[in-house]
This record gives sequence, structure tokens and C-alpha cells, in this order.
Amino acid sequence: MTATPATEAAPAAATLDRPHDLVGIGIGPFNLSLAALAHGVPGGLTTAFYEQRSAFHWHPGLLIEGTTLQVPFLADLVTLTDPASPWSFLNYLRSRERLYPFYFAERFHIQRAEYDAYCRWVGENLPGLHFGHQVDAVRWNPERDLFEVDFTQLDTDGEAEALGRAYTRSIALGIGTEPYVPEPLRPLADAPGVPVIHSADYLDHRDALLAAEHVTVIGSGQSGAEVFLDLLRARPAGAERIHWLARTGSFAPMEYSKLGLEHFTPDYTRYFHALPEPVRNDLLPRQWQLHKGIDADTIAAIHQELYRRTLHGGWPDAVLTPGVTVRTAGRVATTKVELHLEHSQQGTRSRLTTEAVILATGYRERPLGHLLAGIDPYMRRDSQGRPVVDEQFRLKLDPSVTGTVYVQNAERHTHGVGAPDLGLAAWRSASILNSLTGKEPYPLPRRTAFTSFGLERREAPAIPGQQPKPTPLTQQR
Repeated sequence: MTATPATEAAPAAATLDRPHDLVGIGIGPFNLSLAALAHGVPGGLTTAFYEQRSAFHWHPGLLIEGTTLQVPFLADLVTLTDPASPWSFLNYLRSRERLYPFYFAERFHIQRAEYDAYCRWVGENLPGLHFGHQVDAVRWNPERDLFEVDFTQLDTDGEAEALGRAYTRSIALGIGTEPYVPEPLRPLADAPGVPVIHSADYLDHRDALLAAEHVTVIGSGQSGAEVFLDLLRARPAGAERIHWLARTGSFAPMEYSKLGLEHFTPDYTRYFHALPEPVRNDLLPRQWQLHKGIDADTIAAIHQELYRRTLHGGWPDAVLTPGVTVRTAGRVATTKVELHLEHSQQGTRSRLTTEAVILATGYRERPLGHLLAGIDPYMRRDSQGRPVVDEQFRLKLDPSVTGTVYVQNAERHTHGVGAPDLGLAAWRSASILNSLTGKEPYPLPRRTAFTSFGLERREAPAIPGQQPKPTPLTQQR
């Protein structure tokens, strides 16, 4: 389709005389949470949230039948901050007349597809959401003391239909993460017709993958385990022909002990933020098992399926090898891929020829440079060039900028492993709204964990905008 010239669109309910209080860029779960809680602020806020996609979708390529969230249903968009919100998961069930079936199902962890359906319900009913709007640029206008947000309205085919501009005092960046492809495999993943895909697109290619003679899954996290299990269940016994490779030293379970889970509390987030930058940098890679391991039930299901296939003698044709890195990769003929492997502990090398590769290699934060080029000169950065984010999720900007830019799931380097966790979504959204209003529309708990993560406990400030006050443990009663 040939794009027609875009026309000018009227700003979405915002002018220089009546700017928005808040503009959200991106509508994933985190900005959707922010929009839902903003809708309930007493007195009202003028908001607009823009999303390039035509509707809400949450990892559609990984909504494998039967897979569940790794957090309880209480980690919806609003409940852990505002249980009475009309945008809660329980109210969604009520609107669908499914409360009693859910009650009798006695499920604390819901299926991913159900969480996606819940978020789509919120996205379809919550006012102030603008799907099919691509944000092109953000600028600070010092003469008006406002941010200018330029966007392109898209038609149903994704082509430019109209141009617009919104004015706002504050911005919330919620553009999320993008699939990560390791360097040795990028040329193959980008090449047309080559069977190397990221797990984010798994369901779109599932039929072709099941028909492939041999399949290799790379990645030791939850996505890799779920893809491997789904392929294993669907391929014939004795002819599975699957390799599962991982860089980690083992296919390790996720840390899911009760005290371990307290790393995903506001208490730990405040503790982590107060640590010196070098300490945070050193700590994050060592905490991988808190969020990159495999759910114990999934590990058990994999073992059970492998064991079931030994009942009549023999072993399944499935190879599970941790401790392996892919050094290089290339095509063989036109339909196969050759992986050059190295085992980190043995120091040995080998080659593996396969017909398809699924990269369950995780996600990385989307770079903000292009989108925020207009305010880049005002941004403060740390020693590694990353944006400095204060405790209330605000980018640290030059004092001449009186507006505020909040970030969601782009602050792992400053706020720790909980940044991408759904269980902290409502708390972070409420923290942002408390900061934005300078009031406390959502009172937040002063303490959330039994663990004291340091010799001083950093409690939440009583007044939005104040710095938390450290309390020595020796003074506690």
C-alpha cells in the first residue's frame, strides 16, 4: 500500500491554554496501570496515553495454552494500591459473570491468556487511551514551560493518516522492552526465510516449527522452558529431535521462597536505589535467579513428560545441555542452520546442525535516544551513560526544565530487579501519581517486607516528594 500524505490532526483534547497534566507514551501493562489509577484521582487529571499498536496486546507470541503468570492475580493493574478500583481483575470477572467459576477454581495464578484478556478489557473501556498513535518526538518548550509531544495517527493498515501535537506538564514513558537477539545470531534472525526466530514470535511460527525435522531452543529462562515443553508434548515419542541449550550452568529454578520474594517489594526497591552506583551495577547480574530462573512447576512438568516417554523403554530424542554458548552461526544449504558451540566448563567446542532455532534470550530495555532526542541536552546520566532516575521514578533533568518525565520499566539500573515485575506496577503508578499531584491520592504502606535489607531501614516518606528517612535498626521497637 502506498502511503498518502498525512494531514494535520487536532491535538487530542490539549491546547497551549489547557495542556494535559500527564501524557503517557506506550500502553503496556505499566502505563495501563498508571492510566487506570489516574482515572480515579479525586478532582480528576487531564491525561492522554498514546500507543502505536491498534489495540492492547501482551506478549501474544507466548500465550501458550496452559501457561500461567508467575505472580498471583492480585498483581493486576490496580489492586495492590486500590482494591476498590473499578479496573481490578475481580471487577473484570464480575463484568463477565465469571466470579463464581473463578471462586470455585481456587486459582491464585491465572493463565497468561486471561491476564491479556483482562488488560484488553481495561484498554477497551478506560477513557483517554489513544491506540494507533505513534509518538515521533518529545521536546521541551522553555517559553511555555511545557512538553510538546508530536504524534502520527495511523490508519488500520498502519499507514500515516494525520499528524498531531499534545502539550503536557508531565510525561510517563512506558515503551517497554524489545526482544534481545545475541550478536552471533542477528544476521540469521534478520535474514528472510531463515528459521531463526525469537520466542516472542513463537506461536506465529508454531506449525512450521512442529513440522521441522530438528529444532533447537536457546535460553534457560521461563520462556525457553515453556517453548521446550510445548514442542516436546506435541512431537512424537521417540522422534522428538529437540535440543535445549543454555548459557547458565544449570536449568535452575526461580527463587520463589517467601523471603526471597521480598526482593519485589517497595522496601527493597528503596534500599536498592539508595546503594552506590558501583554496588548496584555489581549486584544486578548476581540476582539473575530472582527473575530469570524457571518456575518449579514447569521444571516438574518437563521432567514428567520426559519420564513418561521412557515407560516403554528407551530415552526420548531430546538433548538438554546447560553451560553452552553459541560462538558463531551460519546457514547450511538453504534450509538449515549450523551452530558453533562452546562448553564453558569443559572448554570443548562442537557443531550442531538444526532446521530451526528459537531464541528464548530475553528482552532489553528499548533505547530512549531517538524518542527523547529533543530533551537529551537536559538529561543527567550516570558513569555508564544511563539516565539518572530518582527515587520517585523521575528522570533527572536540568533545573531549567520545570516539567517532569517519569519512566516505567526503564529503571532497573537504579531501582533493581523489581522494575519489570507486575507485582510492583500498581505501587509504582501510585508513587508517580502522588509525586505528580504533590498530594496523596493513594496512601502507600510505610513498610512491606519482614526483611531488613540494611542496617538502616528506608521507610516511605509521609509526604509525597520528601526523601525517605533512614531509621537505624537499633532504634526500632
